[in-house]
Amino acid sequence: MDSLNPATPPDIVEPTRERRRVWKFWGTALWGFLVFVAMFVGQIAVVAFFLFRGGRPEDFGEAVNVIAKSGLTISLSVIGGLPAVAAAVWLPIHFTSTSFADYLALRWTSWKNLVLGVIGLVVLVEGWDLLSKLTGHEVLPEFMIDVLKSARNDNAVWLLVIAICVAAPIAEEFFARGFLYRGWSESFLKVPGAIVLSSLAWTSLHLQYDWYFFGEVFCIGLWFGYMRYRSKSTWLTIVLHGLNNLGAVVQTMWLAGSS
Repeated sequence: MDSLNPATPPDIVEPTRERRRVWKFWGTALWGFLVFVAMFVGQIAVVAFFLFRGGRPEDFGEAVNVIAKSGLTISLSVIGGLPAVAAAVWLPIHFTSTSFADYLALRWTSWKNLVLGVIGLVVLVEGWDLLSKLTGHEVLPEFMIDVLKSARNDNAVWLLVIAICVAAPIAEEFFARGFLYRGWSESFLKVPGAIVLSSLAWTSLHLQYDWYFFGEVFCIGLWFGYMRYRSKSTWLTIVLHGLNNLGAVVQTMWLAGSS
């Protein structure tokens, strides 16, 4: 036998280092922060382009304020954040033994889960609308109406709808219910902690809102997190997110038309 023959020693096979299947708590948190930064850079790059395309503005503060309320700029900014998030999420997943689609749970689910998700979302949103009326708080942020009016002036309502109802749901769900939930749910946080913490992270993306709307966004995030757990599908939360944003756009159009 060759293994017993000194003249022909057996080949030595170096042990291969097993690649991790999923990032845990700290890995997910650190990579998640980089994804957040990538989203911010992707969006702010569009704003910077509009800000400096005609040369450095004399009144920088006023120029930023005008651009921040521009429907066209906001639409392109949101759309610009999508490829940045996709690339930033792909990078840490590349270092695991799990495919991009499997890591982010990019699979469809049953129609039963879709119907349940929509019913729960409608109940939740209507409950917050009722609370707004009872407390005298505005149902929608005023800036959303301003952005829609600006998009109308720029003939960019269609682009705003694509940005808010397609690009934003995909980017934000890849980040929150895709990457963050996956890693944190398999850490010491388990599923409940992952749902809560990923919802908080998602809420932090909506800095344009006040504390009242933070509460609404957080509650919706909890529902999305539960549906992500129940269905094991991020595509479902993307669809629910898009439907929620579409409802907000339609409501904003109605309010803007009556104001």
